Amino acid sequence: MKINFFFFILISLSIVMCHPKQEVAVPVKQEEALISQSTLSMIKIDTVKIKNIQDEVKLTGMVSFDENRVVKVFPFSSGQVLKVNVSIGDYVKAGQPLAIIKSADISGNYSDLSVAGNDVTIAKRNMENAESLFNAGISSQKEYIEAKENYNKAVSAESKIRDQILINGGGRTSSNGEYVVIAPRSGYVVEKMINPGNFIRNDYSTELFTIGDISEVWIWANVFETDLANVKEGYTATIKTLAYPDTVFIGKIDKINQVLDPVTKVMKIKIVLPNKSNLLKPEMFANITIHHTEGKSIPSIPASALINDNQKTFTIIYKNEDDASIRPVIVNKITDGNAYISEGLAVGEKVITQNQILIYKKLMDMKNAKLNQTVN
Repeated sequence: MKINFFFFILISLSIVMCHPKQEVAVPVKQEEALISQSTLSMIKIDTVKIKNIQDEVKLTGMVSFDENRVVKVFPFSSGQVLKVNVSIGDYVKAGQPLAIIKSADISGNYSDLSVAGNDVTIAKRNMENAESLFNAGISSQKEYIEAKENYNKAVSAESKIRDQILINGGGRTSSNGEYVVIAPRSGYVVEKMINPGNFIRNDYSTELFTIGDISEVWIWANVFETDLANVKEGYTATIKTLAYPDTVFIGKIDKINQVLDPVTKVMKIKIVLPNKSNLLKPEMFANITIHHTEGKSIPSIPASALINDNQKTFTIIYKNEDDASIRPVIVNKITDGNAYISEGLAVGEKVITQNQILIYKKLMDMKNAKLNQTVN
C-alpha cells in the first residue's frame, strides 16, 4: 500500500516538472515625445524670413498749430469794444461775428462821405450848367472844362472815402460808427485779447483774436546729435500722446532745422500730420518714433521667440515633436516687434515664438541629467 502511494507521488512530480512554465506578459512603457500634445497646443511656430532692417528713433516733442492755418485778427480802427461774442476755445466759422466796436473814425468817415456826396451833386449841377451855356455860346470852353474837372475831383474824393470805409471795417460798418469784427477763417479761438469796455487806440498793435485750424497740426520734435544720421525729411513718424495712449497718429518729417539749440544741444524737426478728429491739441506732449527701412537684409524672427539666459540669447529650433534644439543667436537689433539676427539662424528654419521657455527648460534639464550621468 505504501509502495503504491509513493509511486503515485513520484508520477505526479514528474508530470509537474515536465509541464512548460507560462510567461507573464509585462507591458512596455512607450518613450514620451519631447513635445507632448498638450504642450504643442500651447506653442506657436514661425519661420525665419529675410527682411530689410527697420530702424527706429525714439523722440519727444510738442503738438503745435500749423502756422499756415493760424490767423491773427487786428482792429481796423480805433474805438471802444461794445460786445464780444466768443471765448477762448470756441469754434467759429468763416464770416462769423467776433466783436462789435464803436469807432469815432468810422463815424467821421461816414460824415465825410455825406459831405463828399453833396459836393458831387453840386459839382455835377455846375458842370451841366456850364455845358449848357457853352453849347449856347454864352460861356467859354475854358469855364466848361473847369466845371468838368471840379466834378471829376468831387467824384474821386467820394470814391476815396468809400474805399476807406470799406478798408476800415471790410464793409461791415454803419453810419453810427459801429463796425463788426468777423472771423476770416474757420477754426478755434486760441487767443482773445479784448473784453467789452476796452478802448482801442490808434497805435494799438496787438491782435484782438487768434484763430487756428487744427485739422492738420505740426509736431516739433527734439533730435540729439547721436540720432541726426537716422532722421531725414520724408521719413514716417508714429506719434502717441499721454491723453490718448492707445491711439497712434501717423505723419511725416516735413522739415529739419539746420541749427542746434545752444542750450539743450538738440535740433528741431517738424512733423506734419492730419488731425481730422481734432484729438490733438496744441501744447500736448508727444512721444515720437521715426521709422526708416535700411537697404541691408538679414534673417528676421518675431522678438517674442528670443530667450535671454545668463547674459546670452537663444531660440528654440523646431523640426518635429521629437526634434527641437537650443540655438544661440546674435541679435543685430529689435524694432517694432521684429528681431534681426546677425548670426545663428538660416532662412526657412522654424522657431518657437510662444511658450518656448517650456521647451527650453525641458531641454536644459535633459542636458544637465546627461552630464550628471556622465560624471557618475
